[in-house]
Amino acid sequence: MALAAVRDMREVRSPTSPEELVDFETDVLAGFVLARSSAGLADSTIRGDVGHLDQVREWLGKPLWDMESADCDAYFGRLLRGVPSGTRLARAQAITTYFSYLELRHQAEIHAMTGRVVACPLDEMNRPRGAKQAKLRIPPTAGETATLFAGWSAGLATCRKFAPTARNYAAARLMAEVGLRVNEVCGLDLTDVKWHLGRFGKIHVRHGKGSRGCGPKERMVPLINGADRTLRWYIEDVWGHFDDDHTRPGAPLFPSERADGDGSSPRIGDDALRRGLAAAAREHLPGWPGKLTPHVLRHYCASQLYHHGMDLVAIQELLGHSWIATTMRYVHVHRTRIEDAWATGQLRAAQRLGGLI
Repeated sequence: MALAAVRDMREVRSPTSPEELVDFETDVLAGFVLARSSAGLADSTIRGDVGHLDQVREWLGKPLWDMESADCDAYFGRLLRGVPSGTRLARAQAITTYFSYLELRHQAEIHAMTGRVVACPLDEMNRPRGAKQAKLRIPPTAGETATLFAGWSAGLATCRKFAPTARNYAAARLMAEVGLRVNEVCGLDLTDVKWHLGRFGKIHVRHGKGSRGCGPKERMVPLINGADRTLRWYIEDVWGHFDDDHTRPGAPLFPSERADGDGSSPRIGDDALRRGLAAAAREHLPGWPGKLTPHVLRHYCASQLYHHGMDLVAIQELLGHSWIATTMRYVHVHRTRIEDAWATGQLRAAQRLGGLI
């Protein structure tokens, strides 16, 4: 019995040029962004992951699929040794997710082009440990907040640019009154204000923060706590300084002062609102320079509502939290569980001693 000649039927591939590898790496990253977008992740989350990958790629000096465990040991053990744990964990998660994508989508192509078998360089031995904890934020008191907004309001009549200053003031009031996130404020349209709903009117938040990759989460926010008066004043007396067409589809509730080519105003960015709040704090609340941010106003709103008797479940729904434990971190200033337990214990001790005297 003779052996037959066997010919390899696979395509004979010429060596990959450096230019082809660069183009392929760019296409792979673009595909990663599209895949994460199709999974429903927010644009900010995707940008954050890509930013982490860019920094690792710049340090490595070669495509990320060439990264080995020894590279991760050096990167996290030396370069990122002293950075906050949240940054280390976020960067490690971005690397893990990207390598999962490479293994699922491009394993065969990378092997054919480079001869390399893709494998995640992070393992149980070098993966950064720890949990990302939310930063403790202690909001200003009700008196300090009243001082801020009173001084800000009084300065509107003499400020150099009334419309942008009044817009920033109204946005900050909205964050302090109903706890909106700054990105949620920026994403609002005029048509998102539903005056006919509920007792005070409601805001349709269409771009709420999602959790666990679920994408933007919508909710209806009632205009309680004086937010209805703030919005009515702003829409009736300020909004017209930016645009004269209230019926234009997609007209932003908080426009930029820079007009588009058709004369309409684009949406304001969160940086402008942050700068406006920081400038007002420097002028009217000097004890809080650099510390008063939009998210601190959100904490202030939750703490004040809890202090005035609103239950945690209602605050959770207002803020758009998935878990009640998250809401409890927002009302820590006014929670008195430890003090109440101590007072009860002292009372029990006094009663026991009273029977002995």
